[in-house]
Amino acid sequence: MKGVHFLISTLAILAFATFLASASDPSPLQDFCVAINDTKSPGIYINMHYITQNPVGSTVTPASVDQIAGLNTLGISLARIDFGPNGLNPPHTHPRGTEILVVLEGTLYVGFVTSNGDGNHLFTKVLNKGDVFVFPIGLIHFQLNVGHVNAVALAALSSQNPGVITIANAVFGSKPPINPDVLAKAFQVDNKVVNYLQKQFWYNNS
Repeated sequence: MKGVHFLISTLAILAFATFLASASDPSPLQDFCVAINDTKSPGIYINMHYITQNPVGSTVTPASVDQIAGLNTLGISLARIDFGPNGLNPPHTHPRGTEILVVLEGTLYVGFVTSNGDGNHLFTKVLNKGDVFVFPIGLIHFQLNVGHVNAVALAALSSQNPGVITIANAVFGSKPPINPDVLAKAFQVDNKVVNYLQKQFWYNNS
């Protein structure tokens, strides 16, 4: 019986380990595999927009598998973030990728919040040109231009399709809207506050 229990325990551990291993982009089985969304398309295009005159004062220009089909199966992507003075890349998460950010121009105040089990600790740093910061996969993070001039940063992510969930947009701008009673209780505020926030225009800067 001990042998049977050992075998069952071993199989359970292996199954759990396999489940964990599948939580990130899998290793490719070939050198590259270009994704094709339109078989009639003769090329690959990236639309570069650096307009920061919007409610949050920043613009994210991604270079993921959606823009560069050759990234398919390679497990990497990039994003350029342009900030106007006081521009913000609002609190958001990347559910499928860790991000490493380097400041190309300007000064940014950046940070991330750990998970509930770690006590929701806030880690922040002021970054100047050439400085680097890492945002672990899935954690809420942000970048704020604290300079008086434009700022530019480049982010590399450990997934060809890291995804992005902007917290305010998801919570208060979902379609259809979340029941105000749920949000009022979760945020410990009056329903009127929730109704006001749900009526706002939640800008998507990416």
